[in-house]
Amino acid sequence: MSFLRLTGDARTDIVKLRSWLAVSSAPPVLIETSGSTGLPKRVVLSRDAVLASASSTAARIGTGQWWLALPSSYVAGMMVVVRSLLAGQDPLLGTRRSGYVDARFVSLVPTQLRRLLDIEPGKLRGFDTVLIGGGPLDPLLRARAEEAGVRLISTYGASETSGGCVYDGLPLEGVFVRIEPDGRVAIASRSLFDRYDGDPELTARTLVGGWYLTSDYGQLVNGRLRVTGRTDDVVISGGVNVPTPAVAARLREHPHVEQVEVLGVPHDEWGQAVVAFVVGTITREEARDWVSEVHPRTWAPYEVHTVTEFPLLANGKIDRQRLRGLFG
Repeated sequence: MSFLRLTGDARTDIVKLRSWLAVSSAPPVLIETSGSTGLPKRVVLSRDAVLASASSTAARIGTGQWWLALPSSYVAGMMVVVRSLLAGQDPLLGTRRSGYVDARFVSLVPTQLRRLLDIEPGKLRGFDTVLIGGGPLDPLLRARAEEAGVRLISTYGASETSGGCVYDGLPLEGVFVRIEPDGRVAIASRSLFDRYDGDPELTARTLVGGWYLTSDYGQLVNGRLRVTGRTDDVVISGGVNVPTPAVAARLREHPHVEQVEVLGVPHDEWGQAVVAFVVGTITREEARDWVSEVHPRTWAPYEVHTVTEFPLLANGKIDRQRLRGLFG
């Protein structure tokens, strides 16, 4: 079967997507996931699914030109191009907004948001809406952005949902969310993918009765989705279940910690060890005491590695596999 394959070169992909959108019988687009938490998957998205995603976003925040700050070959970048083209304008390219042409919208990952706040907060204030996706948005980072006058929306979604489909906890138009008996988030929508290319077994486990079974745990509180962690975020260390998002959230509250990722890495005696990777200045003993003030001592990190910055994937997400490699 033929697919639309994007290159990652923005100008080339804009041309490809413009032609693809113009033909109702166009083949599906093949999107490779980032592999931030494991092996990449090849996600097959129909033209109808992509259009449904773009339509639901437009219904929530409006239409207009977008600034493309993400790789065009990943789903978030592709959707920026699609939304802008459907509004009748090419997306604005480059690391800076230039001249008198101002885009109305931009989609960023948290790392990009943090860097722009450090360098050019005024640039972000010029957007009608700044979408933040690709990972959880630290409440302190959000508060900092809002204090700077940036209009943020935190998005939740995946390549399998044609990008973000839940904005600030509220599903977009035509998107339905439920919590499975095991606590996982499930999503139904016209924007869902068709299948994983070359992996029918994974497709059968993930697409069940028209619902996409995600790898995230969550809760619905007053109709809003709250994602509480991933299925691989619970580390079993010495027989103790340690929820790494809770440990990371506590470490982020430390005054000398700027960024943190908490992962489980193989350990000969305990099976897995809880390891914190930190941008900041905090010792192992300080981190263990800080976590133990509000959580069981058994949740405290076994090791703390200080780094100057986190390794990133091409789409701006933190490369958790490379972080694990630093430990071992």
